[in-house]
Amino acid sequence: MRAVVHETFGEPADVLTVAERPVPQPGPGQVLVRTVLSPIHNHDLWTIRGTYGFKPELPAASGTEALGVVEALGEGVDRLQVGQRVAGGTFGVWAEYYVADAAGLVPVPDAMPDEAASQLVSMPFSAISLLHSLDLHDGDWIIQNAANGAVGRMVAQLGKARGINVIGLVRRAEGVEELREQGIDRIVATDSEGWQDQVRELTGGAPIVAGVESVGGKAAGDIASVMGENGTLVVFGAMASPTLEIPSGKVIFGQLTVKGFWGAVVSKTMPAELKGQLFGELITRVLDGSLTLPVSETFVFEDARAAARASDTAGRVGKVLLRP
Repeated sequence: MRAVVHETFGEPADVLTVAERPVPQPGPGQVLVRTVLSPIHNHDLWTIRGTYGFKPELPAASGTEALGVVEALGEGVDRLQVGQRVAGGTFGVWAEYYVADAAGLVPVPDAMPDEAASQLVSMPFSAISLLHSLDLHDGDWIIQNAANGAVGRMVAQLGKARGINVIGLVRRAEGVEELREQGIDRIVATDSEGWQDQVRELTGGAPIVAGVESVGGKAAGDIASVMGENGTLVVFGAMASPTLEIPSGKVIFGQLTVKGFWGAVVSKTMPAELKGQLFGELITRVLDGSLTLPVSETFVFEDARAAARASDTAGRVGKVLLRP
């Protein structure tokens, strides 16, 4: 079978290639899945660069999420059927076939398009798990930066559907209009003078109880500066810098709590019943249109380098997908 691999760590646009690999066979509790579509996530690109929390042995496979069709069942698997569409995956899904634990795959309803189903698990589940972990209530205010990123857009849409008021920060004024065109409001550009005043006007003086930080560096201090006392700042990513610049006074006198969030760990430790409830909500939100999962472009495996470049393009709306 064909698979997207890299023999060295480096820029994905420079090191990705296609190689022949044997078709894997499912073991007990596993299934063999034929890949249909797979999104490119930031963590996929960071893994290829060798800068993520997980560093595979070289030569390495690539990709972590896909939509596929069940081709074969391993011993003991009875909740899935051959020919069934499933979302989810494991490391190495940028291949014609992959093996995954049956328990980690989500059956996809017939009404859901392939493009949306291919993105159902990683980013949307991280977004809804993040909101769930904050124990928010109807009418609460939260703020996030990287609001024009995939997770940022999903947090805004899911928050709205749950009755949560979400303010999004972007680093350039153009991002405000880009998100407004997608039906997402309450966006403030931090490159405009007096942006903190704009945030206060939006809340009408209500406290911001939680923040989602995905940029790093000075941006972490920016988002903390407008949060209320006893707020919780969740560090979700580090797009610009691995270091957080947060004034100590905000932590001491504002009693700010700072904690990390890694979706992969949260998913592994979450009770199965709760996970099922959250996935059920995600599917409902996608089907009723309150959660949108747009696609920017789709590339074949042989064009993986071009796909990586497209995924890194600023201002892109929607995920870049790979297909065999």
